[in-house]
Amino acid sequence: MTNHPDPGSPFGQAVRKFVHLESAGGIVLMIAVVAAMLLKNSPAAGWYTGFLNINGAVILGPLELQKPLFIWVNDAWMAIFFFLIGMELKRELLYGYLSDRSQLVLPAAAALGGMVVPAMIYLYFNGGDAAAAHGWAIPTATDIAFALGVLSLLASRVPVSLKIFLMTVAVIDDLGAIIVIALFYTSKLSLLALCLSLLGISALFIVNRSGVRTLAPYLIIGTLLWLCVLKSGVHATLAGVILGLSIPGRATQNATDSPLESTIRDLHPWVAFAILPMFAFVNAGIAFEGMNISRMLEPIPSGIFLGLVIGKPLGVLLLSLLVVAFGLAKLPPGMNWTRLTGVSILCGIGFTMSIFIGSLALQEAAIGYARIDRLAIILASLLSSILGYLVLRFARAQNA
Repeated sequence: MTNHPDPGSPFGQAVRKFVHLESAGGIVLMIAVVAAMLLKNSPAAGWYTGFLNINGAVILGPLELQKPLFIWVNDAWMAIFFFLIGMELKRELLYGYLSDRSQLVLPAAAALGGMVVPAMIYLYFNGGDAAAAHGWAIPTATDIAFALGVLSLLASRVPVSLKIFLMTVAVIDDLGAIIVIALFYTSKLSLLALCLSLLGISALFIVNRSGVRTLAPYLIIGTLLWLCVLKSGVHATLAGVILGLSIPGRATQNATDSPLESTIRDLHPWVAFAILPMFAFVNAGIAFEGMNISRMLEPIPSGIFLGLVIGKPLGVLLLSLLVVAFGLAKLPPGMNWTRLTGVSILCGIGFTMSIFIGSLALQEAAIGYARIDRLAIILASLLSSILGYLVLRFARAQNA
């Protein structure tokens, strides 16, 4: 039988704090989305556009970076978000719910199915257009903040096993998204910048193996690494993941927390309540003028919408059913197929990561920031939230 964290243990308490923080962050995210849409479709639309295009520059001798605000948010602020993801991955692999490899079979299979099937659905609609097909990864992502926010509405009626399962699937999903971005969404590569990036990664490894527990050296090297990766053609947010994985995960005898744990704790509120809401605010401003139902029936929004609403739950359920049928895994305590169906529907809440991947995929495919794809993501995420909530509430009533 699969073991789950004791709610009274330090890790059990950490899970509860994580869920509560992400749930609150999901509410702030939704407020940011609504605010962006209202501004874009109001007399203040000019102010909103001007805000997105505020120019910011960093000049260090001959090095000059000059970008509008929304690019700084997508490239630099989101690197901090991926820094947190990298640290959380390392924490769970070291002593969290990913440290027990026997617990990984079911959520890993679910996450794999939840990536493959939506991609297939998207390509069914867009496979004939090379530029549009570049967005195949858009419906493969899950937004853990929104998904846990929906679960929080059911409070204690949802067993802890469901929350842990959803968190595990989302973490593996994030890892898959990182790999996809690294392999498929890169610009023309600069050999010099890549070599300098490798030097930065080597420096982080040496600092870690030398037993350095002060955060400053890691942040200095990580900032230089971000600059090199930005110039290399690989998306700069991957530097955040690498930096996160380099932070020491073991506490010294004189410290109660490891640098990894303390940095996660300190950074989490900033990501949940500042970075992700700002990302949502600068990317969710969709002008509704000229939009009608026929636009949603175009190949790109159709592939995204159906990939998230149908492909995600179908993929999660199919692969879960297969590994359980072949005896490779068992449903966790408190889980049944109705509840698993509800959780699989919540996996269709793609929001943050789907918008992020969409900005990379459609921009590189010369389609630009196609607002209709973002509307499809938001509508699919909203529908998945409602359907997932209703299924889980019905499942709770059946099992009360």
